[in-house]
Amino acid sequence: MTDETNWEPFDASRYLDDEETIAEYLRLSMDDENPDIFLLALADVAKARGMAHVAATAGLGRESLYKALTPGTRPRYDTIKRVLSALNLRITVVPSAPAGT
Repeated sequence: MTDETNWEPFDASRYLDDEETIAEYLRLSMDDENPDIFLLALADVAKARGMAHVAATAGLGRESLYKALTPGTRPRYDTIKRVLSALNLRITVVPSAPAGT
């Protein structure tokens, strides 16, 4: 029998400690059809960088940032762009498949 008192839920933000890892984490989250996955990933990155710092840099209140990144919400493009900018990130669009296939 295992001791359940030492169990901690997984917290991805603890592992998001460099730019490449963060970029790949967000890129993979955008590949998911469920838009909530990207919001959760973006919240993990904001938590890793400091939610209050990210909110202030993005020009948002901390509570507003939490609400914007809550699954089920539909944040404005401007909000996502401001959060990404505060994280020194940007979205790049590339073709998903070669033309004609």
